[in-house]
Amino acid sequence: MIIKQDYPQLSWEVLCRLFGKTRHAHYDHLWRAQNDSLKEDVILQLVYETRDSLPRLGTRKMIHMLAPRLKSHGIVVGRDYLFDLLGVHKLLIRQRKKKAYTTDSRHWMHKYNNLVKDLPVARPEQVWVSDMTYIRVMNQWGYLSLITDAFSRKIMGYCFRDDMLAQGCLEALQMALNNRIYHDRLLIHHSDRGSQYCSKDYVNVLLFHGVQISMTQNGDPYENALAERMNGIIKEEFNLYSSSLNFEQTRQKIEKSIKTYNEVRPHGSCDYLTPSQAHTQQHALKRRWKSYQRKWQKENPVVKAV
Repeated sequence: MIIKQDYPQLSWEVLCRLFGKTRHAHYDHLWRAQNDSLKEDVILQLVYETRDSLPRLGTRKMIHMLAPRLKSHGIVVGRDYLFDLLGVHKLLIRQRKKKAYTTDSRHWMHKYNNLVKDLPVARPEQVWVSDMTYIRVMNQWGYLSLITDAFSRKIMGYCFRDDMLAQGCLEALQMALNNRIYHDRLLIHHSDRGSQYCSKDYVNVLLFHGVQISMTQNGDPYENALAERMNGIIKEEFNLYSSSLNFEQTRQKIEKSIKTYNEVRPHGSCDYLTPSQAHTQQHALKRRWKSYQRKWQKENPVVKAV
């Protein structure tokens, strides 16, 4: 290999000719390499800044959020480029395994029929989905109850407690009812058949507010898939599978995470609007996500393409 330092008497022009290149092509290569390095630095800096508030935000939503800021730097990148860049820097999201169970449907209380199966959801506050999930807090368990609007994906109500009693679900429900905007519209509340949602107090609150009650029928999680998905988003993207904080600090972190989810995070099922923005829409929202299978995903099956 010819190195310029070994032959100081040779000019760059002569060396470039030996390789069949012009001197301008050599410098152009150096300038492009420098520009590419600067471009990567800018992108990675913006990625790190975004993940301060959205620590597990997927790559497709990331590129949507960063596009205006990158444009201000004169940078335009595609989805595959960002996937490859984050892959090189070990910044792709890794999927976690579960699971523990928070549903006990083996009880004597009345169970309701599934009213939302095959029901098209066309407006906000048409269907709410509800579920409870667990979070490890130091040396104890905490239980998070969520109520989500099926159209906008907005978390309408939540409660975090250190027990699985119906009181937590009731507090989440009351918050959701207080946050309603369209009070004159028919609303269906859908949940699993857990004892918390079948309890007399919970059912009475729904009936008092004229809310129809719907429940899963066969214990199949796909019958309440949206609520299950919401649990995963909050826990995965905001690092809430476990917490090294105390219970009150964890509760504050959950509150901040839900606010960020509702008001900052774009949602692929809502035309990349935030849930709060989507909740004000009165027309069908375009779904922006697809099921992709990429080469790097086949080679790294534990990496989640999001």
